[in-house]
Amino acid sequence: MELIEQTIALARRNVDDGGRPFACIIARGDEVLAASPNLVAQTHDPTAHAEVVAIREACRKLGTEHLVGCDVYVMAHPCPMCLGALYYASPDRVLFLTTRAAYSHHYTDDRKYFTLSTFYEEFSKPWQSRNLPMIHVEDERALDVYRRWEALNDASKHAGRRGADTVPTTLVSEP
Repeated sequence: MELIEQTIALARRNVDDGGRPFACIIARGDEVLAASPNLVAQTHDPTAHAEVVAIREACRKLGTEHLVGCDVYVMAHPCPMCLGALYYASPDRVLFLTTRAAYSHHYTDDRKYFTLSTFYEEFSKPWQSRNLPMIHVEDERALDVYRRWEALNDASKHAGRRGADTVPTTLVSEP
């Protein structure tokens, strides 16, 4: 497939230029909407993964936050950050060319709180048990922001789109 070859070539060029071995192409049919290598090393931005950069570009080009009708081509199974971004963007499908198990023999990305072998497991732990210290500082005023959003937006139009990451309206309504 041509888009697979382009994804590999983009990642290879990035490695040759001192970057990391990851790339992403987002296409709608035969039209390439966005193409980006991983730019973390070049930009010193830990969120500049190829998927995130390409999603931003494609959504900006489309004028929407959704990638419905698009395919996403990536070098490797997406990391949890990129996977989350892909879920939010909702492309029709993601085609990944290597698995973490296959490339981990050739690439390391060990961080303070995770390694390639523990990254995914960290996210399934309760927040109190993660390696990254997390402290819940409860403040009722924080809910006021969500109440304000609810008051300014038609809650009924969003009700059908509520998923596991949203709080039911009854929990955020004014007492």
